[in-house]
Order: sequence, then C-alpha cells, then structure tokens
Amino acid sequence: MPLTAQPAPATTARPPRPPQLAGGSAAALRSDLERSGWTVDGVAALLGDVAEAALRRDSLLPARRAAAAAGDGDPVGVLTRLFLLSEPVPRAALDAALPATAAAGAAAHGLVEAAGAAPDDPVRAVVDLRPHAAQDALGEVAWWVASDLGEHALGDGTPLPPEHVLGIGGASASLARLAVRTPVHRVLDVGTGSGVQALHASRHARSVTATDTSARALGFAAFNAALAGVELDLRRGSLLEPVAGERFDQVVSNPPFVVTPRAAGVPGWEYRDGGLVGDEVVRRLVVGAGGVLAPGGSAQLLGNWEHRAGEGWRDRVQGWLDDSGLDGWVVQREVMDPAHYAETWIRDGGQRPGPQADALLGAWLDDFAARGVEAVGLGFVVLHAPAAGPSGAAARPRWSRVEEVTGPLERPLGEHVAAVLSARERLAATDDAALLAARLRVADDVTEERHARPGEGGPRAVLLRAGGGLGRVVAAGTALAGLVGACDGELQVGQVVQALAVLLDVDAGALRAELLPQVRGLLEDGLLLWA
Repeated sequence: MPLTAQPAPATTARPPRPPQLAGGSAAALRSDLERSGWTVDGVAALLGDVAEAALRRDSLLPARRAAAAAGDGDPVGVLTRLFLLSEPVPRAALDAALPATAAAGAAAHGLVEAAGAAPDDPVRAVVDLRPHAAQDALGEVAWWVASDLGEHALGDGTPLPPEHVLGIGGASASLARLAVRTPVHRVLDVGTGSGVQALHASRHARSVTATDTSARALGFAAFNAALAGVELDLRRGSLLEPVAGERFDQVVSNPPFVVTPRAAGVPGWEYRDGGLVGDEVVRRLVVGAGGVLAPGGSAQLLGNWEHRAGEGWRDRVQGWLDDSGLDGWVVQREVMDPAHYAETWIRDGGQRPGPQADALLGAWLDDFAARGVEAVGLGFVVLHAPAAGPSGAAARPRWSRVEEVTGPLERPLGEHVAAVLSARERLAATDDAALLAARLRVADDVTEERHARPGEGGPRAVLLRAGGGLGRVVAAGTALAGLVGACDGELQVGQVVQALAVLLDVDAGALRAELLPQVRGLLEDGLLLWA
C-alpha cells in the first residue's frame, strides 16, 4: 500500500500556542497547586492501587470511576479528572480547586477552555498538566509539568500532530536518574522539550541553558520553568548550534534519537525525530560534545545506535568516542530487532494497526535494509573532558568503555556515574607503585557469594556483588577474593599482596602483575574505595 499523508488532528485538539504565565500569576498558580494536595502521592491516594496501575497502562475507566467518586468538592479529584483524564468539570469546581487562579485565570494562561461563565458550564483542559515527583542524587523533587494533550485526549485513532510536545516519559525519567548532580556553574540541556531535564539541572547549577528546534517546546519549557520558579536561558536551534563557542560544565540530553525513514509520507515528530538518516543525530551529538564541554566537564546522553551487518556495534560506537576526543562510556541497555523497533515507534505516534500502519512498517524495514541494519541498540552515553595540563592539552590519555548491561536500574545512577569519573581520573594519576602503597576498603554495598557443591571443602566460585550502581557481579579467584577480604583501610595493597604470595606459595612479582589490573577494575566500578 502506498504511504499517504497523516491526517491532522482537529484544530480544537490543542491550543494554538503553549500556555503562558506572566507577572505574579505563576506564584498564584503554584500556590493554588501546592494547597490543593494534587501531588503524585495525592493522586495515588485518590485512585488506589488498582486504578493507578490501570492508568499507567492507559486504561482510564477505573481511574475515572475513582475520581468521580470523590465529587466536585475534592480538589485532587477535580484536577485529576480535568488534566489527567481529559474530562470536563464544572466551572465552579475548578474555581474552588484553584481559588486564586480560578477558571478564568486558567483559561487566560492557556490551560483550559470554558464553554461559558455559569457555575455549571463545563471547563475542558487544552494541555496536559500533571504532578511530577522524582528521586535523584540530591533527593526527592516535585513539580507540575505541562505538555501537549496525549493520545487518549485527542481521540481514539488520532495521530499525534508533528509538533507535539511530550511530557514526562520513561526516557526522561531514566535520564534524570542518570545525570550527575555535582554542583556546577553552567549546564546545557540539548533537546529540552518540555524542560524536565532543565528543571532537574536547576537544582545543582547556577545557570541552565536549554535548546530545542521547536518553538512550541520552548514555550512549554518557559511555562514549566515559571511555574516552578526557575530561570532558564532558552534558545532555539539544532543540537549544539545555539551554543557554538561556549563552554559548559555539564551537558544532558534526551535527543530526538528515533531512527526514522527519510521517505515521503512517513510522518516525523519533533520530539523524537531529528531529521537525519539513521543514528546520525546521536553520532553528531557525541562527536560534537567536546566542542562545548569545559575541561573536567561531563555529559550524560540517551541514544539509539544501529547494529549493521559486517560491523560490530561496539566498534561502531567506539568510533564515535574516538572522534569525540573525550573519555567515553557507552552502556547498551536493550536491543530491538528492526520490526519490533518500527512497530514500537509507529504505535507511539498514535497509529493503530491497519493498512496505513503496515505501509509505515514497510517503509521502516526498507530503510533498515538499505543500510544493512540488523538491530537497534538503546542505552546511554557518558562523556568526560579530561582536565587540561600546563600546555592546555589534555593532561593524560583518554579512556573509553563500551559494554552491555541489561536488567532493571530503577535507582538513581548520577552519584555512581560521578564516582566512576572521579575514580578514573584518580587512577590515571596513580602508577603501580602508588597503588601498592594505597590503603583501600570495600564499598558498603558489596557482598560476597561463595558457591560450592555439598560436601566440598572450598568454594568453586566466589562472586563479588555490588548492591548499587549498575549492580555489577565480579568473579574473583582465590587471590583476588583474599585481597578484597583484607581491604579494611589499614593495610597497604602491597602488604596484602606480599602476605598472599606467602600464603599461596606463589611469586610475589607475578601475583602483583595479576592483581593490580583487577584492583584497578574494582576501583573503577566502585567495589573498592580509597580509605
């Protein structure tokens, strides 16, 4: 079936411009929301476990019943029905839920539209507004975040408009958990969308610059920043172009990384499609990051990369790191085959199964086949600019690591990422003699597992398991297990190695050569720490 243009949603599906706040209206609306009790916890208490779980699956009926049961006098129920469930509420109910702002103010801000001025006249949301709570390295945070109406609000089967501004999704939550929260002067958020990462960055940076190609997205980011009481430097442009010649201590980005066919009739959504072929958006961002990172600065990015026939994906991504001139760490978290990947993103755009979806799938598969793409990897990238030496050049050789780590990672990773970068920097300045003189200790979250068959005198395998970070598991031989067990912060590494050589009746020099690289690896991964 030939591709046809995607139908545009009705003009009433969303407002002609993003919502706006001016003067003291932001403080008034923020105060109303704070007093309403309409928080993540408040919504959870209103809905209960069953309805809340159903809502996460986009099943609205249980949530609608729970919210309706609360009545028009419950602000949490009213705001949940209006903004989360896209149901009309009486004007008087919204006036009571947001007393300082009222329905008139909400309409003036571009959040709702009212059918009339009578108390019983219905008021409908024209944007998605919802409470947000997150846990990062600095602790818990809570805001209210506005974005464009989602698929269920637009109507069954209505594709999202190309300029759709996405709210808080799984990818943005993952990046918020990944980002380092060490206090810095300047942070850059590339592809800010509704501004979620910029809001997080404002908690640890003196200045936050956020860029996006979408004027609509920047409008939502401005609204969300004003509602949160945060100042952002918002700039329009592609990737790093708006900040050319500037330097930042940290870059974060959830870029428009979705691999999309460049074919007529294939719709593109600004929030996910960078307009380039294949994984070129991510490659350009990785390679270009060195041009905006200050010495000692770091970047945390999400991305996709193609697995192409005849070229290992590790080699492909390693080439990007080499071209960046930066330290680099890439972690692949998931791999999808071409059909699964295409189906996922076709459905994400609101396209239901049918002839049009099949045509889009065909376009995706043709595009992948043209480049020999056998799979697509999804994961994150950490970059680091080495500190400059006296001559201005990097003071040490760069390092890189490309790996695959699967399994759930729901805890914040920013503190672990910062620790890895710090350990790498310290190890680069630590020769073997200094490492032998070091006193180390085992990280508090590390446990040891011993595996043996019943009746055997000793273990067949010893595993060191990290409870934090990426949850690494290291198989330790007898010597390494003995060394780690003796790292109590009192003895030097060299003293422990010498004692083990005597105990195991092996050459001390050979044992040092065997153990020191492994000790470096445990320090890099945070299983061992300097005392």
